[in-house]
Amino acid sequence: MLTLPEYYLMSQRSIDPYAIDMFVDEIEITEVADSTYYFSAFSGVTAFETSEGLVLIDTGLSATSATMAEALREYTDASVHTAIYTHGHLDHAFNLDDYLVSGQDSPNVIAHQVMPNRFDRYEQTVGHNDAINSRQFGGTTSGIDELDDLAESSQFGWPEYPPTTIYDDNLTIQVGDITLELHHARGETDDHSWVYCPEREVLCPGDFVIGVAPNAGNPQKVQRYPWEWADALREMTAVDAETLCPGHGRPIIDDSEEIRRRLLRSAEYLDTIVERTLDTLNDGSPPHVDIIRDVELPDPDEPWLQEVYDDGEFIVRNVLRYYGGWWSGRPSELKPASRDALAEEITALAGGVETLVSRAEEFAADGDSRIACHLADYALEAAPDNKRVQSVVADIYEQRAEAMTDLMSKNIFSSAAEYANEGRRFR
Repeated sequence: MLTLPEYYLMSQRSIDPYAIDMFVDEIEITEVADSTYYFSAFSGVTAFETSEGLVLIDTGLSATSATMAEALREYTDASVHTAIYTHGHLDHAFNLDDYLVSGQDSPNVIAHQVMPNRFDRYEQTVGHNDAINSRQFGGTTSGIDELDDLAESSQFGWPEYPPTTIYDDNLTIQVGDITLELHHARGETDDHSWVYCPEREVLCPGDFVIGVAPNAGNPQKVQRYPWEWADALREMTAVDAETLCPGHGRPIIDDSEEIRRRLLRSAEYLDTIVERTLDTLNDGSPPHVDIIRDVELPDPDEPWLQEVYDDGEFIVRNVLRYYGGWWSGRPSELKPASRDALAEEITALAGGVETLVSRAEEFAADGDSRIACHLADYALEAAPDNKRVQSVVADIYEQRAEAMTDLMSKNIFSSAAEYANEGRRFR
């Protein structure tokens, strides 16, 4: 079994983290507490066996859920009584049918009350989600087809088993011999829940804990809430869990002190970014790009707080989007010119596209990839059919992708390189 950090390390060696069919046969199930099982293939699932049947916390990705369910059946043949979706992402709230036993009744499915709104949004934005997930996970334009095969883009809508019970702030249920306490908090999503079982002292935080730095930025996705995420992590410490089963990564078993440390350090990481961003924003509300440059990001030592998926700079942007609106603060960008018109004028000022693209090469060679990419964009937008421009721009973005340590930046820049090779501007 590969952990989430290992997936991300794989991606940095140009291996698509969605291409996981090569090792789903190696799923490892851990009995983390009495009759309680945790297993993970990209995303994690926790199964509580009770006298009334199984309670599942999440259901896994479509490419792995059937294999995960088969592995679980080596430990228990109990029917699924209840499923709890910690949030409505494709690797958590779909594929429940793979876990059901023949002839069983439909299980009770519990989720936060705003989750149905997410599924409605998915139905309205299928093409958008296909494209952005291809960039985020595949790093290629052709990755859209691969994503269709693996994640089944038709799932960008409602799952086959949608929520049958919804709740607001908190909900406590009893299933057989165990109690499950559900708590809502906004973090990676607005519909997120974390779950605690007091009898077995097991905490299921969903994607509030993923084994790497919190995914609280994500440049292509809707608003995220790092300040409320930090509050939720601190609230979880109050239950004093002995075992933690994360949304991604490896469980922590029989170690309440380590669980508490991870929760509090992760909260501190998020708090630091939020506080420093707001301090800079309140200093005259400078343009967002200046704020991003001025915020000193934390640099934690812990391996489970490394930014190998998301990036602290993106978290700053999410704070700015919430508190500062969508405008960048740069006057010309309030009602900007078209990209084509601006690229044409920049190219003319540079003395032609050859000069512009050569200058981009020079900046890239000198290690200033940010300026190089700006100039590369203008050159490609002004002359998309120019073979030299295509080649130089692709090289610049490939180099930048190679230098990235976070998966999101790496794959988006890789997508930009492929677009350039095809003579298309990134869109």
